[in-house]
Amino acid sequence: MDLAHILVVDDEPLYLDLIGEYLAEIEAEISFANDGEEAWALLKSDPNKFDVILLDRKVPGITGMDVLKNISNHPDLKECPVIMLTAMSTEHEISEGISAGAYYYLTKPFKAGTLLSIVKSAINTRRNKQILQTELDELSRPITNIHQAEFGFRTLQEARDLAAFIAQMCHDSKKIIMGLSELFINAVEHGNLEITYDDKTRLNNEGRWEQEVENRLQQDKYQDREVTVVFTTDESGHHITIKDEGAGFFWDNYLTISLERVTDNHGRGIALAAKSGFDKIEYRGCGNEVYLFIASGVSSD
Repeated sequence: MDLAHILVVDDEPLYLDLIGEYLAEIEAEISFANDGEEAWALLKSDPNKFDVILLDRKVPGITGMDVLKNISNHPDLKECPVIMLTAMSTEHEISEGISAGAYYYLTKPFKAGTLLSIVKSAINTRRNKQILQTELDELSRPITNIHQAEFGFRTLQEARDLAAFIAQMCHDSKKIIMGLSELFINAVEHGNLEITYDDKTRLNNEGRWEQEVENRLQQDKYQDREVTVVFTTDESGHHITIKDEGAGFFWDNYLTISLERVTDNHGRGIALAAKSGFDKIEYRGCGNEVYLFIASGVSSD
């Protein structure tokens, strides 16, 4: 796979140098911009070039918030994760940045390890989106005559494959595919395999998350567990129920990006799914079952 390409936007030479030094640990191509106009010109000239954007909130001219809003409104750039870097860290300022589309919010000063962990997570998110989109594009003839079906899967790859398959049966498939994938993967890792939130934070820091998933899939305790997905279509729309064999969790804390978790290297999957084009997302019981509804509509693909 090609090297990740990162854009760093900051008007302080010290931080540009510091970030460049920190990111040297990652195999990536890095571009720098000193103000909002320069950043926006780079982004507009090649919208698909960058995999991650590190954006200072308060830069001269077009502010970081203005650039972020432009990114969020652009059909291609809106898919690129934005990490907002700033010394402005009040609750209101953080909420404003998240609402405008920042994927992460990292306040200055920050540690090298924190920055690297978040950047790596953002790159993985970008790569997963690209892989899912490729899988969706390869399903050239949408299946429209399935009215009810039940599926089971165990692994991360099976989760991604099924997300692409189900998404292409729905209108706005490009909008919902990432949300489906996030919920399916969540059911595997946190549900069936009982990887806790703190476990994943540590595993991401160590670069061992997928390895741990594979290890647990082979263990006697987990190897027979499956995630079950029931897909039903009627005149009102599409109904999807996802159920894992885990103990459940306190799901209501994850439907939005919490201010307390904005610097964590994960924990955005459910919030992302909630904004991914579903007309309804409802967790049931102890949290090991989630119901999704997509209202009828004419396909836009």
